[in-house]
Formats: sequence, structure tokens, C-alpha cells
Amino acid sequence: MNMRIKTVQAWWVRIPIEAARQHRSDFGQVTTFDAAILRIETDDGLVGWGEGKNAAGSTGSYGALVHMLNHEVGPQLIGCDPADIGVIWEMLYNGVRHESAAQNGHAMPQLARRGISIAAISAVDIALWDILGKSLGVPVWRLLGGRKLDRMPAYASGGWASSEAIGEQLKSYIAKGGFKALKMRIGAMDGAPHNSAARVRAARQALGPEVDLMVDAHGTYTVAEAKRFIHLAGDLDLAWFEEPVIADDKPGMAEVRASGSIPIATGESEATRYAFRDLATLKAADIFQPDPAFCGGISEAMKIGTIASAFNLRFAPHLWAGAPCFFAGLHVCAASPASFTVEYSLGANPMIHDLIEETVEAKDGMIAIPEKPGLGFNLSERFLEAHALRG
Repeated sequence: MNMRIKTVQAWWVRIPIEAARQHRSDFGQVTTFDAAILRIETDDGLVGWGEGKNAAGSTGSYGALVHMLNHEVGPQLIGCDPADIGVIWEMLYNGVRHESAAQNGHAMPQLARRGISIAAISAVDIALWDILGKSLGVPVWRLLGGRKLDRMPAYASGGWASSEAIGEQLKSYIAKGGFKALKMRIGAMDGAPHNSAARVRAARQALGPEVDLMVDAHGTYTVAEAKRFIHLAGDLDLAWFEEPVIADDKPGMAEVRASGSIPIATGESEATRYAFRDLATLKAADIFQPDPAFCGGISEAMKIGTIASAFNLRFAPHLWAGAPCFFAGLHVCAASPASFTVEYSLGANPMIHDLIEETVEAKDGMIAIPEKPGLGFNLSERFLEAHALRG
């Protein structure tokens, strides 16, 4: 193969959510679904799609990230061999010292080595894997070492309703996709921990003991509040407690984990293998949840999965995202020994369902791993253009 990257174009894609399908979380009222969507084309006409994230949930500002992709990262990629995925990752991570880093065998990253820098690398990495799979006529999971399952268990992700309504909301998820595992939101949106515990207790009473129930605080508790929640909800057989405290307080996360028997899941706000190494060595988490569009792409997500496996932890990527990130997560889950479940958004998600031509759905609580070459979807460029803000 003698492919070369010819063009790189990113857009801030903002898709309105109809009022009837909006929800309120600690982010406020979610009125749009936003992401940075990246298109890379080679000189022989192959197109790869990527996605970068730098904002909470599905909303936020993507102007800076898109500008970075179009005016700083993109020009560095023109003329590169798109199959040099790892080389390009390290080049972008190490910046002006990338040649020295390559020669000396250790990282010498630029100062801006987190945040939107890694989000930009994530978008590029996902798109390059898409191109490589398409160029070889195989799905990305084949290039990652194979697929352990042709369908993965999925859990329904949502759950914002009040104590009075949360049971019916979660049961409606089961009706939609036959899910056997559900996740609901708690934390700052409820006020004090006892309010969250009351909502979770109502959910468990409505669902019964046979359905796995997870909770997600979006990092909005203090350590003391998270420990209080564990005390109040310790008898509800929760499958995991997600992001109990902010990602910057890893010792606090470890303290929360040590305070009870509820498994701790975290990682959607973390970037690169180095952050997850620290989580593992601090014994701060039971389940790693890197977001492929923020942690460093498919390449880094696979490394993070290897760390999880090495420390006898589990792996469940954060996939509240657009189509490139979601499909990237499917391939990573299919290839990672430590993966066990796939996040499936039950909030309004036009960035998956409307942005691509394929139908994405869960059946009997399972989701199929793509068979088509590359990431396995066809993006509707007409829909993208209709909702794109150029950066």
C-alpha cells in the first residue's frame, strides 16, 4: 500500500434534540447533541471517520477542538501514510520532540498533553483505524486481534426520573431492547446523597433482584458524600458506582472504593494509559471506562484494556457518543479480553441514529459487532453538512 493522507476536515456538529426527548441532568437541560466529527481522505479516495470529545455528556463547546484539528493537527497529517497509526499517535503526543522520543524509546510529550490535545489525537486515531480496515477489506476488530463474540451484552444507559417515576422509566428501557442491565444518574442533580439513595431504592424495588442496576454520579460527590451514598445503598446489590468523585482525586476514589463493597467504575474523564496505570496502582477502581473519543482513540483504549486485564480488573468503555466513537468502542470491546458489556444510550442520541445510514439497535439485551470493513458504518454527509459548524 502506498496511500497518503490527502485531506483532513473537522466540523463541530450540533444536532438539536426535540423538546419531548430532552432530559435534565447535572449538565442542565440537554437541548443538543454535540461532537467534533473528523473526515480524513487518502489520495486513493478512501475516507475514514473519527470523533473527538472535550465536553460533559453530549453537550458543550467544540470550537477550540475543531480549530485545532483543522489548523494545527490536520496540516501535520498531509502526506503521511495513514497505516502508520502508532507512529502518528506518538508524533502528535510528543510534538516537536517526537523524533527524539522515537530514537530514545520513551515519551517526551508536549506540555499540552491532555484535554483537547488528546481529544484531537483520539479523533485522528479512530479515523485512521477506519481507513486501515477499509483498505484491507476487514473490520477493525480483525486488526485488533480478532473478535471474541459476535454479539456483546449491552446495558441501557439513562435514568434521570424522580423517585416516583424512575421505576417506570427503567422498565421502559427493558421493553425497548430486552436489557438485563440498566444504569441511572445520581449525584449533584439530586442534592444530598439520601435523595439519590431514595431514587435508587425505588428503582431496585420496581426492577426486582434479577436486573443488574448501576449508578453514575458524574464525579459530582465529595469523598464524604460518596461514602455516605455507599452506606445508604449498600443493600441494593448495585453492579457498579460510576464516577463517585472527580477524576482529579484518585486517592479519594481509592478511599471511596475501600469504604464499601460496591464496585467502583471510572475513566470517562481520563486520558491515556498513564492515568489508568495510576488508577490501577492506587487500587481506585474495579472497572475501567475510557472514552475512545477522549482517552486517545482505539489505540489507547486497547492499551488501557490491557492494563485492566493485567490488574484483574474489568473494562467497559464509555460510549455515550456519536457514531465514530460508539462503533470504535464496539470493536475495542470485541477484541479486549477484559471487556464484558457495552453502553447503549437510551437518551436522545441523533449523533448515532441520524448521522449514519445503518440502524443501531439492541435486541435481547445484546448488540451485534459490526461485520463491514473499517468501523462498519456509512456516514450521511448530507446530514452532517446540515448540522455542521465549521471551525
